[in-house]
Amino acid sequence: MVRVSVGARLHFGFCNLSLARDRLYGGVGVALDEPRVVVTAEPADEVRCRHPAAKEYADRAVALLDVPGAAVSVERSLPRHAGLGSGTQLALAVLRAVATATETPAEIRSLAPELGRGGRSGIGVATFESGGALLDAGHPTTRFTTDRPAIGSWTVPPVVARHEIPDHWRFLLVVPDADPGRSGAAEDESMRSVVERADATTSDRISGIVTQKLLPALAEGSAERFGEAVETIGRLNGTWYADEQGGVYRPPVGELVSSLTESPAVYGTGQSSWGPAVYGVTDADHVGAALDAGNAALDDAGIEGTVTVAEGRNVGASAIR
Repeated sequence: MVRVSVGARLHFGFCNLSLARDRLYGGVGVALDEPRVVVTAEPADEVRCRHPAAKEYADRAVALLDVPGAAVSVERSLPRHAGLGSGTQLALAVLRAVATATETPAEIRSLAPELGRGGRSGIGVATFESGGALLDAGHPTTRFTTDRPAIGSWTVPPVVARHEIPDHWRFLLVVPDADPGRSGAAEDESMRSVVERADATTSDRISGIVTQKLLPALAEGSAERFGEAVETIGRLNGTWYADEQGGVYRPPVGELVSSLTESPAVYGTGQSSWGPAVYGVTDADHVGAALDAGNAALDDAGIEGTVTVAEGRNVGASAIR
């Protein structure tokens, strides 16, 4: 039996959503050590899996790898459509588990599109591969169409920058009990609408923040400046999405972000992907205060939820027999 384990990811936003620029999307994100997906697999004469989503990925993996089957179990999973990368991490974990269990070569990056992953952002695939803090190149704007691309018809955006996440950095996660973020056809429709009317000047502002603030903060290991940079990137992304999600942040994320910005222990905060997960950048010396700020934010908003702190992860998924 093979056990594959990989952590969640945070997605801070895109570098460009305007058709007036050469490259579309271009994700910014980091890998986390927790929460995580843990999948096991062993060879079988057919696909056996009780987890509905994993079963679909296992069926596809067996077909792609041309093997008889696999018995797949999900020991741990991420909250679905919460902004933590649940779909990509589960899909790739199943693929890696089936491939390793059946001793079949599998190039994760090239096969990810066949599982419907990496069509816009390459951050989920890249964090699965290598962990770290990442920036991907996005896709050529000329390839954008208003119709949903056929599964497997794209390539995963290449990584253009990767940095190790400093050991002392920490990431506050506040996940309110709220409706899941958008996915599937609803997400596709929203993204098309946003791209078709996105303001290109916002992309230019984000580009400046990436080169002048984000990448230098990573190179210098400054959690404070990194937090400021990703918070600004997320807020600018929110101006593109405002009509689709009901504001710069989707409800109730705005209330949580507003509360967290008052804490000196949280250097930057925002919404991961479509939410409802809210992140905060902090460090090992301020974990207790950051957790208090997260719980206070939920209390102030009158919402139940979970509050945790995670370390960054600088390696990809593990596969252990």
